[in-house]
Amino acid sequence: MKSTLHKRLQHWGSPAGFERLSRHILPWLTPLAWLLLTVGIVWGLAFAPPDYQQKDSFRIIYLHVPAAMLSMSIYIFLAAVSLMHFVWRSRLAAWMARAAAPYGALITALALATGAIWGKPTWGTFWTWDARLTSELILLFLYLAYLLLQASIEERDQADRLAAILAIVGVINIPIIHYSVVWWNSLHQGATLFRADGPSIDGTMLRPLVITLLAFYALFADYLIRAVGNLILEHRIRRQLET
Repeated sequence: MKSTLHKRLQHWGSPAGFERLSRHILPWLTPLAWLLLTVGIVWGLAFAPPDYQQKDSFRIIYLHVPAAMLSMSIYIFLAAVSLMHFVWRSRLAAWMARAAAPYGALITALALATGAIWGKPTWGTFWTWDARLTSELILLFLYLAYLLLQASIEERDQADRLAAILAIVGVINIPIIHYSVVWWNSLHQGATLFRADGPSIDGTMLRPLVITLLAFYALFADYLIRAVGNLILEHRIRRQLET
């Protein structure tokens, strides 16, 4: 059983195995992701009822909440595959980390931008040095530092290993973001989805939000598979040119 599992992990964890898996996944993942995004956004913006306090300004949650959650999830994924590369020298894990970082930076910037837009009618200002906002900004800086470190070192293996250390150390910021509204006085509202007593948001608003959340994660998976495939192809071309 153990040897069979190990063989399967080696099979799917190789570049060839990854490409075979991607050929099975992409044909249905891409249309599903865009369908979920279209349904979630249209439902949330056009058909969900307005909030009794924030009126229609609350509708930005259908971009802001998925972006904020995905920004943290991508960094956890980045740290996990970086650890795999650092410990086991997995080239595929290094490619996954390299592919995930730009998307993570973009999504984090989207979370900050939509949060600022939401903050203006809610708090009366686009930005305040709130604990949640500040720690999310630090997350963007961590992504950018990872990308700059990768770009500044020409030798790829060394760049991947040093960037992996940065990603692993930086994961300490994730619980700070998550618990910032609990540990410090914060203008930012607390958890509304993942609560011990259930979501605090009404079902008519929650359903399109869940669909949009799934769409964001599906789009990231779709991008990651394609980006890693491009890195595998780039690696093969470079090896052919060297021989």
